[in-house]
Amino acid sequence: MKTFLIPTDFSEAATNAARYGLFLARHLQADVQLIHAFKVPAEARAAAQSAWPLNDYEQVKHDAVVELDNLRHQLEMETIGSPADNHISRVSGTAELGEVSVMVRNLVDHYRSPMVVMGMSGAGKMHRLLLGSNSQELIDKATFPVLLIPNIPAPRQLKKIAFATDLNKGDIDLIHSLASLARPFNAEILIVHVTNDKYDAPAHQHLVDEFLNEVTAKAHYGQIYYRHVKSMDVDHGLDWLSEHGQVDMLAMVHRPHFYLEKILKGSHTQRLARHIRIPLLVFPPEAHGVCF
Repeated sequence: MKTFLIPTDFSEAATNAARYGLFLARHLQADVQLIHAFKVPAEARAAAQSAWPLNDYEQVKHDAVVELDNLRHQLEMETIGSPADNHISRVSGTAELGEVSVMVRNLVDHYRSPMVVMGMSGAGKMHRLLLGSNSQELIDKATFPVLLIPNIPAPRQLKKIAFATDLNKGDIDLIHSLASLARPFNAEILIVHVTNDKYDAPAHQHLVDEFLNEVTAKAHYGQIYYRHVKSMDVDHGLDWLSEHGQVDMLAMVHRPHFYLEKILKGSHTQRLARHIRIPLLVFPPEAHGVCF
């Protein structure tokens, strides 16, 4: 059975992401594992103790487990009345001391999870994980797809998924993987290429035709379409697409920039994740063969 991992800090944003993750899991016949990483309280660190007292650790973990159980129960209650033909996903939870990014990576390997679903912003409390910063860290280090959910009510539908590409041949396998997510919803996949006014139209069309022919041969999914978006740069083009393109999810590949450029500008993915108002599915370049 597939298992989707959903990190949570019990904030509204994280709970909203958990709802969306469960919605996907029920349609994709997957289970859900809620995970919470807790840290040593600030006052314990300030006391310069050589070890965190065991009773303090047990109390914090107990509180986290109780909150996980409450969240699990809340999610299960909210799914009552869902269509009977949907898969009944098993929801469970685990809490551990440590960093959320390390915990996620370990559990992805343990469960062989095809996807991690998390909110774009968190609770902002010292004793809880900060999902805003952790989501960006995961984007950089993940070897698995990460679905980032904005802190707005997510629509309970998936009719169109846009995949932003620069026509890199490495994206073809990822579109094939994306088809396994779109197929249970019979959702359209809109392949989007953003260019400025300086592109060479004949040369561009040749690249598009070659790319789409390979996509068709690989993906075997009849709901794939193409759209060219002209914009002053990629960021503005993707902003326009997410706001006006009538898409329910945007997928893209995160290719980290060189260190200096990353400090100055960041990646398209990271900048978009700060303000996008639809779910953003981020693939690492090497995430080939993923089946949702």
